Amino acid sequence: MGMEDDFLLDDVDDEKTVAYIKNYLPQELKEKFSDDELYYFLDVLDEYYVESGVLDAEPDADGCIEIDLEKVAAYIAGEAEKDGIGKFTPEDLLFVVQGEMEYMDSIDEP
Repeated sequence: MGMEDDFLLDDVDDEKTVAYIKNYLPQELKEKFSDDELYYFLDVLDEYYVESGVLDAEPDADGCIEIDLEKVAAYIAGEAEKDGIGKFTPEDLLFVVQGEMEYMDSIDEP
């Protein structure tokens, strides 16, 4: 598979992730975030995982890695404001982070 195919697969996965997050969000937040903002949040989330070293952490006995979701949400809020995307509360973004985690868990299950 070529690089172009990889990008297309990433786009499809992002579309599925955004759709899952939109369904996961509580009713009062469903209209708060645009699709473009959700895609941005996913990019920043990936950036956080790479830069924070979370992906290099040793899993526990159950194969899990501890991730502070509130810290991730605060990071996304800070980056969104810094990048001029908007001012979002970490509390609202926590639902986005949790939705992404739930989606990843759902596709990892046998």
